[in-house]
Amino acid sequence: MKKKMLQALRREIPFFLFFGAVTGGVAFLYGNVELAMWLGFGFAAYSAIGNDSIQSLGTFLSSNRKVPWWALWLFIGGIFLATVTYGWLTHNGGVDFERLEKIPYPEEFTFIQVFAPLVLVLLTRFKIPVSTTFLILSVFATSKTIESMLSKTFMGYVIAMVVSLLIWWATVRYCNGFFTKPLSSAAQKKWRIGQWLTTAFLWITWLMQDTANIAVFLPRTLSGGQFLGFALTAFLIIGLIFFFRGGRIQEIVTEKRDVMEVRAATMIDLVFAFILLFFKELNTIPMSTTWVFLGLLAGREIILCHMLEKDSQYKKTFLLVGKDIMLASIGLLISVGLAMIGKM
Repeated sequence: MKKKMLQALRREIPFFLFFGAVTGGVAFLYGNVELAMWLGFGFAAYSAIGNDSIQSLGTFLSSNRKVPWWALWLFIGGIFLATVTYGWLTHNGGVDFERLEKIPYPEEFTFIQVFAPLVLVLLTRFKIPVSTTFLILSVFATSKTIESMLSKTFMGYVIAMVVSLLIWWATVRYCNGFFTKPLSSAAQKKWRIGQWLTTAFLWITWLMQDTANIAVFLPRTLSGGQFLGFALTAFLIIGLIFFFRGGRIQEIVTEKRDVMEVRAATMIDLVFAFILLFFKELNTIPMSTTWVFLGLLAGREIILCHMLEKDSQYKKTFLLVGKDIMLASIGLLISVGLAMIGKM
């Protein structure tokens, strides 16, 4: 065990050297407002989309692992471009869908603000499903706004878990035979189309919630050139994430029960999309969609264990759910810690 840990640490040496070099560059350059703006945006786009790929695109990646990565990228990237273009045209040049109403654009950036997305890169590297909303936005927001974000997030976790428990209870109780019987080739194709459509719906609702996490570094009203730089940079970053098939953090999804099966993946995406749509319409306060997704998965795992396997898998299920909560809580504590340091 000790030998394996040492080998794992050695494999990470190039990453830590790169991380240290980039951190040094940030410390040297963050005082330049224009440069810090684009650096922060680039780091935030890569880290936020990369970490949050487990919730918005995780089941899509898992169940379409045989589809060429570039085909998935063009589909998801095209939806991204259409969604943010719609937001830019209908919100007076803004791309945050009014999530940043209470977080004004800073006159100058601090080191902590530009450094925060790099911390997210580090946490994603070690498969920690941190809330990108808190890690990035908290270093810009006031204490009152952070409190509102926390309240909405924890309410989202509870609601997602309860909804998940009820839906998958009904599914197992009344439709379990339908979801477990083998699919014919024709049915498989129909479900695959349905999954791509629900993923598109989920991706749009996620973008309306979490684009703010990367747009926080940019002016609240973007010129045509600024919007083009924002859209194309994020589009290429999405391609990079698909090239690596979501990276290591994708294991948060693949370790869950039968999520690589197209029917399960479709249903998870559809339920999650409607929950996000509800919270989008509730108010414009940003929230952690990561916690909502973990609540959804937790409710599903618990009810499937209870109804399908009884006592045999309870310990494993609660350890799995507890691990996700623990890792997300670590990320939340780091986020609040960075916010406190930034305000000192």
